[in-house]
Amino acid sequence: MPKLSQRQIMANAIRTLAMDAVQAANSGHPGMPMGMADVATTLFCEHLKFDAAKPDWPDRDRFVLSAGHGSMLIYALLFLTGYTDMTLDQIRNFRQLGAKTAGHPEFGHAKGIETTTGPLGQGIANGVGLAIAERHLAARYGDDLVDHYTYVIAGDGCLMEGVSHEAASMAGHLELGKLIVLFDDNNISIDGSTNLATSDNNIMRFEAYGWQVLNCDGHDMDAVSAAITSAKSDMRPTLICCKTIIGLGSPNKQGTSSAHGAPLGASE
Repeated sequence: MPKLSQRQIMANAIRTLAMDAVQAANSGHPGMPMGMADVATTLFCEHLKFDAAKPDWPDRDRFVLSAGHGSMLIYALLFLTGYTDMTLDQIRNFRQLGAKTAGHPEFGHAKGIETTTGPLGQGIANGVGLAIAERHLAARYGDDLVDHYTYVIAGDGCLMEGVSHEAASMAGHLELGKLIVLFDDNNISIDGSTNLATSDNNIMRFEAYGWQVLNCDGHDMDAVSAAITSAKSDMRPTLICCKTIIGLGSPNKQGTSSAHGAPLGASE
């Protein structure tokens, strides 16, 4: 059996933490964290500029989980990358009263959570705002002091909301090249296949807004890394469509809406 890389070990740890925490709480959304574990691991390990020991460092890259229902993704990432206030006990108490690990990420509960997210599409708008702030401060104080990226993980539901359309249009108009949205392109919503509710061509839509649009296999870490590198070399904001399988690793529920918004069950 081939030896797993450190990246693969971390991605599998995210899947395990998400699956087990949701199961223990008997509530939550395991599918998105499991499906996006490879993308998020690549981002945090190879591209995101941050220091877990100094989480308020002003020129850190910003990370926004627009698909906030998959909150176990960010909690697992913060724990595994050394944020001291995100402990294993906090993850064990996912969605329990008094824990920092709420059902959706809450600003102020734990370091590394840049903004509260939950309503779909809101995080994309937050990301646009953060990218505008970065460009404004860089223009005022210089790129030697202000030079960071804003990364957003968004799902199908985020792109269905009107707020994401308006915010994306503004980002394209302002040429916010330091804004990169990683789209969890799994074609699944809580009700089933996304074709039940939408037939939008997201590639054409974002290109019309003035964005660069890239595609990659969301489970190929090298391909994800290459796409992020390409995104950083373009003056336009970038949407990276990461083709993923929701609930990856669940033997019977991966790729289905059953992995979206409920515990996978003891047998899984």
